Amino acid sequence: MANTFNTIPVGRLGLIPVEGCMPLMEKVEKTLIERRKERMHRGDGLSVSGYERDSYIIEAKTPRFGSGEGKGELTQSVRGDDLYIMVDVCNYSLTYSLCGKVNHMSPDDHFSNLKRVIAAVGGKARRITVIMPFLYESRQHRRSGRESMDCALALQELVSMGVDNILTFDAHDPRIQNAIPLNGFENVQCSLQFIQTLLEVEPDLQIDSDHMMIISPDEGAMGRAVYYANNMGLDVGMFYKRRDYTKIVNGRNPIVAHEFLGSSVEGKDVLIIDDMISSGESMLDVARELKRRKARKVFVCATFGLFTNGMAKFDTYYEEGLIDRILTTNLIYQKEELLSRPYYVSVDMSRYLALIIDTLNHDISIHDLLHPEVRIQQVLAEYREKQKKND
Repeated sequence: MANTFNTIPVGRLGLIPVEGCMPLMEKVEKTLIERRKERMHRGDGLSVSGYERDSYIIEAKTPRFGSGEGKGELTQSVRGDDLYIMVDVCNYSLTYSLCGKVNHMSPDDHFSNLKRVIAAVGGKARRITVIMPFLYESRQHRRSGRESMDCALALQELVSMGVDNILTFDAHDPRIQNAIPLNGFENVQCSLQFIQTLLEVEPDLQIDSDHMMIISPDEGAMGRAVYYANNMGLDVGMFYKRRDYTKIVNGRNPIVAHEFLGSSVEGKDVLIIDDMISSGESMLDVARELKRRKARKVFVCATFGLFTNGMAKFDTYYEEGLIDRILTTNLIYQKEELLSRPYYVSVDMSRYLALIIDTLNHDISIHDLLHPEVRIQQVLAEYREKQKKND
């Protein structure tokens, strides 16, 4: 793949982590440094000023005044740079002072800080790509009645500020990109990394339709589930949520029951696929239903683990044998309480993200990175071969 990187970069690479996502950006930077040093050592690199450096991170500050108002500052020049600005809108662990009181930062605060950093760039960069793993307001992706279209407005606002491309992961509904049809919008899937990680921690899986099944917890996740099933050669089952439309609880109609559509899961390992775990109530209900139908092992894979109601109920389900593993990515903030759980597995996305950034910086197509079907088949073949050797 080295020959594909002989093109001249768009500009000098610059990574700007908005406050709250520095740990992930540092891992991305480490991979980029390793890749470019190796490329230069092989003689495949480019003698372009600033191509190989000890650091690509440009510090951005977003201090607050006593009133809670803020501003964005950059610590060095970015003129002519190809900038990748990352923001984690889900990092609620950060705080700021508001009139003497401590406020936890909300997605709105993080989005405002992102705009402040873009404003601090002042149009001097060659190109700006915003990396927003959890797409801001993406759960409000369509209008039903008298509602705002927050995600669409946010995308249009970023474009109006000079952002050229937006990179997100597993958007709740990728059709939201229709709000900015003339600008770049990349919706990256994490399927390869989930499959790789699951196979690393579970050495005794039989990946065929007689022993394993993909489960969609609702109709919205069906597309993801079908993708996994087609690549792994498995069958699909789906739950649909029967709701009470006469009531609204916590902003939505409460779920009355989860109805299952699909073949028998008895004796099979099941893999539940979704984009996020919020409170986790519906995911846990699905796990209980699968165990009631005599599934062997239950694995939960979700790109974003929010766990808004804490971990207590997940602990109970694990202790009762209703769930075996929960896998989510490190694309958003992960609290220590989550990382310490025996059933939790963190899926590291830093190397994949670094490869995407490196490829984009050279203005090369990332089609193969967005469609890893061939690589998935290689991973499955290696896993089966390893099992044969062990047997």
